[in-house]
Amino acid sequence: MKTVKLTIDNKEIEVDSSLTVMQAANSVGIKIPNLCYDERLDIFGACRMCVVEIEGSKKLQTSCSTKVRDGMVVHTKTEKVIQARREILRLLLDNHPNDCLTCEKAGDCLLQDYAYEYDVKFRNHTGKIRDRYIDDSNPFYVYDAQKCILCGLCVRVCSRLQVTGAIDFVNRGFDTIIGTPFNDGLINSDCVSCGNCVSVCPTGALMPKSKEKFRTWEVEKVKTTCTFCGVGCQINLLTKDDKVVGVEPVKNAVNEGLLCVKGKFSFNFINHPDRLNAPLLKEDGVFKEISWDRAYEIIKEKVDKYMAENGPDSFAGLSSARCTNEENYLFQKLFRAVLKTNNIDHCARL
Repeated sequence: MKTVKLTIDNKEIEVDSSLTVMQAANSVGIKIPNLCYDERLDIFGACRMCVVEIEGSKKLQTSCSTKVRDGMVVHTKTEKVIQARREILRLLLDNHPNDCLTCEKAGDCLLQDYAYEYDVKFRNHTGKIRDRYIDDSNPFYVYDAQKCILCGLCVRVCSRLQVTGAIDFVNRGFDTIIGTPFNDGLINSDCVSCGNCVSVCPTGALMPKSKEKFRTWEVEKVKTTCTFCGVGCQINLLTKDDKVVGVEPVKNAVNEGLLCVKGKFSFNFINHPDRLNAPLLKEDGVFKEISWDRAYEIIKEKVDKYMAENGPDSFAGLSSARCTNEENYLFQKLFRAVLKTNNIDHCARL
């Protein structure tokens, strides 16, 4: 591995020569703003927010696409850099609807965050606002072209990571939007409704169709494992008032920030009133809630009774696809090693 030494904001570092300036900065905790960068994707360089000043260069350089060099001296927060980023934000906001007060993305919008960080305020619109185009044909999410900054993250995630290629840039120049090849709605495209485009959108252009109204700062995030298959995708459940109101993927080695349509959108069963909250015991034809300790006592009593009367093959187990691989392993081990029977099956085999 070939390494190079460079200086970023007066900090001398040594990194792999294949890295970009942004990757090198991230590796030492120096955050460079960006609206179109994703470490899982190829370089796009559309937003220009990541510009930095490199000694010896007459122009500002995009840190996401500039490779590190030995002896390079980089400045990420000079006045020249800050002014450039402010101007980029002003240009984006000039063509952006001024509805942050009611936008559901408020609090989780990078454009809003950067406008606050760089003290850029909405001005009277000097530019043209993109024509109102809303695609709500998908049952799970909606696209609002007026809030789109054409960062291209959704297009690249769909084509490079999801490998569906359902959406792309449509039209040319100022009229460019994100759409389908025939621009006749997401429902008629190759879209599989995975929602990975929604997960990476930095603004409110792509938003889930939520049944509950909530603000980002009102929810708590609970990290857990998706229950829909054995892959074990990691997710954050967004909870408000003891209800799950949304799901976001976790970037880790299992699913790398990606989900399928079930993992992303099929969470309403969690809040269903028919879900069991405790073990039930039928007495006199009526189910009554009991404690887990009491439930285990009853299970133990019946296992001992039927084992003595009929032996191991009087037992059978049916496992669930909603469990993790680890839970299913323990379940079959319980039946094979403890109860001494191979009478075990799995609902997914249907």
